[in-house]
This record gives sequence, C-alpha cells and structure tokens, in this order.
Amino acid sequence: MTTFDDKLVSVLGGKSADALESGLGLTTVGELLRHYPRRYDERGKLTEIKGLELGEHATVQARVKSVRHRRMKSRSGELLEAVITDGSSDLHLVFFGRGSRAVERELLPGREAMFAGKVGMFNGKLQLAHPDYQVLDDAADDAAAKFAGAFIPVYPAAQGIQSWHVSNCVEQVLAVWEGLDEDPLPQRLRESQDLIPLEKALRFVHRPESWAEITLAQQRLKWDEALAVQLALAQRRKSATARPAPACPPKPGMVRDAFDARLPFTLTRGQQEVGEAIARDLSGEHPMNRLLQGEVGSGKAQPLDALVLTPEGFVPMGEIEVGAEVIAADGTTTTVTGVFPQGEREVYRVVLSDGKSVECDLEHLWQVHTGEVKTLRELRDDLYDLGGTPKWRLPMVVAPDVDCVELAPVKERHELLQGLLTTGGRCDGVDVVFRTESENLAEYVSELAESLGGTGSIAFGYELHEVTVRLPEEFPPFRDALDRTAPPVRRIEAVEFVGVKPVQCISIAHPSRLYVTDHFVVTHNTMVALRAMLQVVDAGRQAAMLAPTEVLAAQHARSLSELLGDLGQAGELGAAEHATRVTLLTGSMGTAQRKKALLEIMTGEAGIVVGTHALIQDKVEFHDLGLVVVDEQHRFGVEQRAALSGRASGSTPHVLVMTATPIPRTVAMTVYGDLEVSALRELPAGRSPISTSVVPVAQKPSWLDRAWQRIHEEVGKGHQVYVVCPRIGDGESEEDAPPKKDDSSDRRPPLAVVDVAQKLSDGPLHGLRIAILHGRMPPDEKDAVMRAFASGEVQVLVATTVVEVGVNVPNATVMVIMDADRFGVSQLHQLRGRVGRGSAPGLCLLVTEMPDGTSTMERLRAVESTLDGFELAQLDLELRREGDILGAAQSGKRSGLKMLSLLRDEDVIAQARIVATEVVDADPDLAEHPGLAGLVAGLLDEERAEYLEKA
Repeated sequence: MTTFDDKLVSVLGGKSADALESGLGLTTVGELLRHYPRRYDERGKLTEIKGLELGEHATVQARVKSVRHRRMKSRSGELLEAVITDGSSDLHLVFFGRGSRAVERELLPGREAMFAGKVGMFNGKLQLAHPDYQVLDDAADDAAAKFAGAFIPVYPAAQGIQSWHVSNCVEQVLAVWEGLDEDPLPQRLRESQDLIPLEKALRFVHRPESWAEITLAQQRLKWDEALAVQLALAQRRKSATARPAPACPPKPGMVRDAFDARLPFTLTRGQQEVGEAIARDLSGEHPMNRLLQGEVGSGKAQPLDALVLTPEGFVPMGEIEVGAEVIAADGTTTTVTGVFPQGEREVYRVVLSDGKSVECDLEHLWQVHTGEVKTLRELRDDLYDLGGTPKWRLPMVVAPDVDCVELAPVKERHELLQGLLTTGGRCDGVDVVFRTESENLAEYVSELAESLGGTGSIAFGYELHEVTVRLPEEFPPFRDALDRTAPPVRRIEAVEFVGVKPVQCISIAHPSRLYVTDHFVVTHNTMVALRAMLQVVDAGRQAAMLAPTEVLAAQHARSLSELLGDLGQAGELGAAEHATRVTLLTGSMGTAQRKKALLEIMTGEAGIVVGTHALIQDKVEFHDLGLVVVDEQHRFGVEQRAALSGRASGSTPHVLVMTATPIPRTVAMTVYGDLEVSALRELPAGRSPISTSVVPVAQKPSWLDRAWQRIHEEVGKGHQVYVVCPRIGDGESEEDAPPKKDDSSDRRPPLAVVDVAQKLSDGPLHGLRIAILHGRMPPDEKDAVMRAFASGEVQVLVATTVVEVGVNVPNATVMVIMDADRFGVSQLHQLRGRVGRGSAPGLCLLVTEMPDGTSTMERLRAVESTLDGFELAQLDLELRREGDILGAAQSGKRSGLKMLSLLRDEDVIAQARIVATEVVDADPDLAEHPGLAGLVAGLLDEERAEYLEKA
C-alpha cells in the first residue's frame, strides 16, 4: 500500500527520485502530490508568449511556425533556428550541434509541442536556447499520449526536470496510491464550507477533466493551507495566553497621571481610543500581543526640506540634530531632545489664509485656536463649517528676538518695517496695504510682518504688487500714527497632496511642544509612545523599548528623559514623587557604564529600558519585565522579540509592535495575524507633481534621445538631474563585476556609473557639468560632490542607489533610472522620491530594454501608473511571493504556501482563522483532531516548528 509518507525512490526508482529531490526538493509521495500545477494548458489552446519573464524557467505550449538550419558565422559548427508562436506573439528557439538535425526532423512547421527552458534574449528578442520539448500531436509516442487529455498540467519545474517529467512521475504515483484512510478535515467542516474530500481534490488537481474540477480542487487545497497556518498561529496565541502575563492596571495618582496632567494639550481622539484599548490589554493577566499603527506613536513628521527656525535662522528639517537649539512658539529658545527619521511618507501641503503654506504628513500635530491638538488628517476631514468657512485657526508666533544673518533683533525689524509701511502703505482700519513695483521688496515686507507674529499676504500684479499686512497690537505699523490693524489670523484653507518625500519628526524640551517652521508658522512636535510604558511602571514593573541603531536608541532614551523631566529622575535630587528612571543599554558602552546599566535593570531601579539588540543577550536580566515596545519598521525579527520576551521570569510580558508604513511583511503578518490589530489605515490616495514614464528603448530608441534632450531643457531652466545606474563599474570588487553572460543570450551586463558618465559627457550631455557618486568613494569626496550638486555647481549627477535615501536637493527635477528593470518596485518608488521636492514638478524616466508584455515590463508600468505606496507594497508582495509567514522568510527560504495567496484569498484566510480559533479553544493540542494536527505538521518543517516554539 502506497501512503503519503512513502519515499519516492520506492515508487519511481532512483533516477526519477533523485531528479525530483535535487531539482525540486521532493522526497515523499505526499510532497509530490502537494506539488500542484501552476497552470493548465488546454490541448490546442496555446500559451501566451507575451507574459514570459526574462531569466525564468518557462514551460510553453506553442505551434512551430518556421525552422531554419544554418552554419554559425563566428565559429565552426551549425545551429537550428526555430520560431514558435501562440498565434499573436513569437518566441525564438536555437539548438546547437549535430543533435539539431534530429530536432529538425521532429519540429515540423504546424506541429504543437511543449517547450521548456530558461528565457533569454538575443538581438532584442526573447528566446529559448536548447530547450527541452515534447511533441503533442504524435499519438504513436507513448510520452505524448500522456498529454492526450483536454487539460495539460504545467508544473513548477527546474533545471534538469521539466514539467512533463513531473507529470509522468505524478501519473505513476497516482496509479499506485490507494488514497487516504481518513480525511484530515472533519466531515462537519467540509460540509459547512462546501469542500470536496482531499483524495478527490488531489486527483482533480493533477488530472482534471473540466475547469469545474480544477476550481473544486483548488478551493479545497487552499483551505488546507489556510487552516494549517491559522491553526499554528491560533496554537501560538493560545500558548501565549496560557502563560500568565503581569497584570498592569492603571493606578491613579502615579507617574502616568502626573505626566498627563502636564501635557499642555488634550490627546487626539485617535490617541485616546487606542490608549484605552492598550490600557485594557495591559490590565489583563493574558499577554497583550498587539500591532499598533505607527502614526499613533511616532508619526507626525515633516519633510526633510521643511524649514525649522533656530537662533541662526531657518535650517532644513533634515539638518536638525539632537541638542540643537530651535525657537519655540513663545519666541524663546529650546533644545531638540529627539530626532526620529520616519522613512518616506506621503506629504501634504497646508495652505493658509495669508497665502503661505507648510508641508507635513497626515499625522502631524497642529494646535488650533480651541486649545486642542489635532492631526492634519482630522483637520482635513473636518475643514469647513456648514457655511463653507474654514474652521481652524493656528496660533501666531511671539516675535523671536534673535540676531543672525537672516534676522535682525526684534526692535530693528519693527523699525525697518515701520519705515517701509510709512512711505508706501496706507491703513483702512483693518489692514495696512503696501504697494511696490519690486517683487523682492513685496516678499521682504511679508517676511518682516511674519517675523513679528503678523501676516503679510501678497497679491502679485502686472506692474504693482500689494502686500496686505496685519500686526500684533504691540507693533504699530507706522512711526508717528496711532493706527492699528486687526489682529493677525492664520486659517487653514486647504490641504493638498504633494507627493512622497523622506520625512522626520523632532521632539523639543519646551513644555508647549510647539516649534516654528516655514513662514514662522507654529506647529507641534512628536509625542513618543510613552503612556503605555508609564502604566506598566506604575504597576511596579519594567518596560523595554527596542531601537534598531545605537544612535536612535540614545535619542529615544534622551527624548523620554526630557519628556518625563523630574518624573524620570528617580534617585536624584529634585525627583518627583513616584518617579522612575530611564536607562540606556547598547553594545558599545564602556565596561563601567554597562555594569551600571545592567545593575539598574536587574534591581528594577530602571523602570524604562531603551536599547538595541544588546537587550536580547543572555547576560541581561530584568527585575520584572512587563512590556516590550518594538517598532516593526525597524525590522526586528519575531524571534528577537521572542528572545526579549523570554527575559521575563515566570511570565510573558505584553508586546506592542508599532508599524508606520505598509511593508510586505507587515501585510502578511496582519492578514494571518499572530497579533491583534489596534489600528491600521491604508495610505491615502492622491495625485503628485511627479510624473513617471517608461522609456522602452528596444521598441522606441528615439525616446531615449528625447530624454537626453529633456535634460538639457531642465538644466537650461536652472534645475538639476539624477541619472541612476545599477552598478559602479570601476572594477575594484567582485561584487561590482558584471554577471557572467549566458552563452545563449546576448543580454549585456548592467550599466555602470563610470561608463555611463563618460558616455554622456562625450555624447548626448556634452557641455553639461557631470559628476559621479557611489558608495565606495571616500566620505569627504562624497560630501564634496553632494555639496556641489546641491549648490548647482554640478548639473547632472550619475550615481548608484546611494541616492535612494537621505539625499535632498529640492532643485533636482528629473530622475533617469537606467536599466530600470534591474531594480525592485520599492527601490524604484524610493528613487522617484528624490525629485519633485521643490516648487517645480518632477519627472522620473524608467529606461529599459525589456520587450512589451513581459511581467518585468508590467512591473514598470505599475510604477508608472501610481504613486500610492500601499498599492505598490501589495504589488511587491505579489511579485516577490508572500514569503513564509511562519518564519522561514527570515532566512530567505521558499514559501510553504503553494496554492494560497495572501492578496487574492483574504476571505478564505479570514474564515479559516475563525474556524481555527474555535478548534484550538476547544482542543489546544489538537489531540482530538489528529488529521488537523497532521496538516499543521505537514506545513511546518523542523526549523519552522522550532521558530514557533521560540515565538
């Protein structure tokens, strides 16, 4: 009797079994029967050739169109060239050597066959070199006779074992397989979900006689996979809740209440709702295991090119560092306590009633005239009253008394403005209107008014420009008159989508949390996720926060200490009642510092511990760990979270995972859900001034000429251009060497920075100032190039993906990505974000030699068609396959999912989760459901099982 567990060698013999094991990793009957066809070809219905992917191992059914035998030109010998077709597109085949004569006798024009091989390119056309093939219309051939049915299953194949070889092996196994003693899914479950028995599903999926049978089989097999995953995760959740968690109910009158009382604003509605949910979770004796959208904790960001007012004048947000001094809303100087880069976000423009604007993301905080603090999302969704009038006003800055190149002291600024208004302005009792022929003077008057806490709205005309000025009462507009203007007001009139930009947020020491940004606009800093940790500390336990780098860990620790003030100074003079202590632990600490930190953690003196991977080491002993906070975007693996959880003796700490952007692994995790989701919003859609175009060089070479012409035009307007290449090309390292060329393909190596820069300088961009930038240049040389590019001294920067993150030149308007097909979707999206940052629109050109119709070209077209980060993240997930959601994806191993799709089968997954939870609640070890236990065991290999046990 042949069973699922029997070795294939006993059924198929050594040769076939070895081929299946070496090529596909299949060793048992069950593994082969779970190796499902990737698609079905119908006899007489040809495979669509346009969808082939360069470099993939493809199997196609096609008709022979032509065959030509000729001698090779470059060396002795002969070859056979054949063209096969699906009726609309052609694919070229080439066979070398004497064996090609036999091929010529079999591949007669008009014959249909299955062809398998690696897709290459020659002379700009897709081809298969020396493919394996199986003629389909020779009924006398035994092998071909196996394809005599209406449906031909096409299996995932590999070098050395083709689809029809797999099909032959399946045929042999099905002939001797006697089926299952018992279906793993209980009959009641199969009936409730309208699922066919597993044995029937496996026979249908491998040897279908209709599309209906294929659909029924796939429905059942998807359920097997979905339920196996959900049972494993449900067992994990059950196991976690079976262990006690440290109950941390809120305690009145302790540190959290004292912290809340000091906040100079009320929490947003979203913060309150999520905070209440987390507070309830922390109060229970079962471990919280919750995913929290990052915007609630650490979003609230501005783009790196936004300006922040400092005592030295306005400085780009991207240049602000911890310890720097900035100007608070009351005009005083305060210290930056934390700088938190937030990656790339969709950025919006806040348009004000005086014609000025400020950029930020939708979660950035704004204090409004009511005293409330609201996110931009909340303001945008409730912008006008019933009469259509803007509802929200922003506070006005108190005139900062600084003395720098940009700003004179307050008294001098006021006297200068009075002189200008006295000579060129008039007051109507509400506003002072200043008229001038000079555009620069109009802007200067406006800036002076803003710097004094007023407004200066400019109306540019053909000959005369008008500035409507309002000033605070303490600043009379004229020298010798008693006139006063109406109080200055800044209303939010519109919120407009700008595009995707790199952003960051800062925290400041000033108790108001208000700092001054572009045009002297008052805005709010970030609130670090702190309240949950304080609740745990109030309960007498410890909270740990994981940071990805030592720099960020130190910033977090400093920021938390500043936010807490005397509430975080336990053991020091002047500490508040019930105060706690924030302790930092990193790997590079000196011996004495490290010993001190470890002692504070072990004794419980440290209520909040901030650190890097050093926290996970065995030497770190917590006194009573109650909560672990991890930012998922920092890419800590689940095993690392589990290792930190394991530091708590006798109980399982609560876990709060924060994520800011929809990355593919987060999508997979939230769909399957070993975490309860607190808040997860899709990124809002919108239009951006960045336009993207694919430049298909193979089909339309003139488009590339037009691209270089466009660069000349942009440089002529005073803008700058990036040209990105996949390789450096200086030949100094093996990593940079071009990949070895396949003998069967003439696809050239990836373009290199050094080569492209030289060709552009000598050719289409001759006369422009061109420089190169790549990661192996010395740091001072890189800095010099970037300064030259930022200042306009360099007009065209030819670079690798070193410009992908952190480079900010608002004057750059064009991004040309050479060999765009060699970059991933997310890389293209990030590179595109380098342009369109200033007032001029951006243009991104994706240059490729890929033919139309390939899946690679489809990816590029997708990037061309949308700037929606969530949509592209889903596309990236689909293209890269979901990975192994049970942990093996961390080590890059292939997915355990063969039939189930995270994107297309969400309904199946959701229903399976409900069923799995019910089953595991009643039977945690699946002792009464041996079939289901077998399903889980079949999904989990030893490594994944160990991973789940750890997690």
